[in-house]
Amino acid sequence: MLSENTIRVVKEITPVVAANAETITRRFYERMFEVNPEVKVFFNQSHQHTGGQQKALAGAICAYFTHIDNPAVLLPAVELIAQKHCSLGIKAEHYPIVGANLLAAIQDVMGDAATDEIMDAVEEAYGFLADIFIGRENEIYKSQALVPGGWNGTRTFVVSRKVSESDCVTSFYLKPKDGGELPLFKPGQYITVHLEHPVTPTSPRNYSLSDRWHEPHYRISVKREESLQDDAPGGLISNLLHDGVHEGDAIELGPPCGEFTLDPSERCSEPVVFLAGGIGVTPLLSMAKSLLKAHPNADVTFVQAARNSASHAFADELQQLAEASPGLQLRTIYNEPLDDDLASGKCDEVGLLSRELIRDWVPVESARFYYCGPPVFMSVVQSILSELGVAEHRMNYEFFGPKQELLMSSTS
Repeated sequence: MLSENTIRVVKEITPVVAANAETITRRFYERMFEVNPEVKVFFNQSHQHTGGQQKALAGAICAYFTHIDNPAVLLPAVELIAQKHCSLGIKAEHYPIVGANLLAAIQDVMGDAATDEIMDAVEEAYGFLADIFIGRENEIYKSQALVPGGWNGTRTFVVSRKVSESDCVTSFYLKPKDGGELPLFKPGQYITVHLEHPVTPTSPRNYSLSDRWHEPHYRISVKREESLQDDAPGGLISNLLHDGVHEGDAIELGPPCGEFTLDPSERCSEPVVFLAGGIGVTPLLSMAKSLLKAHPNADVTFVQAARNSASHAFADELQQLAEASPGLQLRTIYNEPLDDDLASGKCDEVGLLSRELIRDWVPVESARFYYCGPPVFMSVVQSILSELGVAEHRMNYEFFGPKQELLMSSTS
């Protein structure tokens, strides 16, 4: 347990830390990559370039300091981050590296204001949180290895099929090269793709599993991302997958991870609504297919927002799912429709998802909501559902990228 003095000191310095949080995290990453370049492989450099990772860590620090006397509030965030850490292979030995560089960054930014008492308190607080993460991550690693067909680290898979789903999304069907058993995943989870870029070294990437569970393969569906700008590292792995990985190629994968899940084996006693924005459709499609396989008559509404029919991934697959599932209703909205998209019935509405559409399309008062998509989409959906009075326990979401920023803002 944390000492009373540490809790008092951390509470006292929280306003100052909050005011300088992003400066501290920027300095932290700069220093760590200089002093310990071996850990750079764990970090997506496009998130570094945009500042998203720095903002996420700043939010996490502020949330932890704010709730230092009640860390149970942060357990959902701990699970999220622990799952992400395990997907990347982060181990107990990495925590002292992070701790040393974080303390040094705080000292650099706060200068003489960072007294010995303050630094001792921050060090104790960090050690306490690190122990929580290490303990949870050890549990995750053990559970991954113990399930039938499970593994830790990486395992070699072969691309058995490669299928174009839209003008920017391609699916990869993956089977173990050793022919061994494929561990069951939870719909909504992701796997980690380990690819070495031939020009620019970068971190592994997480991709949601997009097919239902109990299939003899894993499937990921990858959107081709454009480079952010100039020398920014955006799209490195997605483009390599699209252009450089072919049927029959071997690829290294980490085991399924993630806390954004739906259990299809549970009794389906209430309506379920999926709200998908862009490539955010992938985990939701896995959930919907798995749920409706187990409960074909379940009351399910699947709302998909896409640019237009050319970029609309899985339109045919969802239509086939609806034909086999009496309780499934499909709704589609395009924000940049092609000339005949609306007239030909390829979408139900044009524009952006709104409060009025959600209220008209789905049973707001009784449904469980699962939603996923880009940042703007997520912010809009979260705001709309809150305005419509949807209780927090009925809202479940995945946020591609450093989700901690969105999650932590709800706990501060």
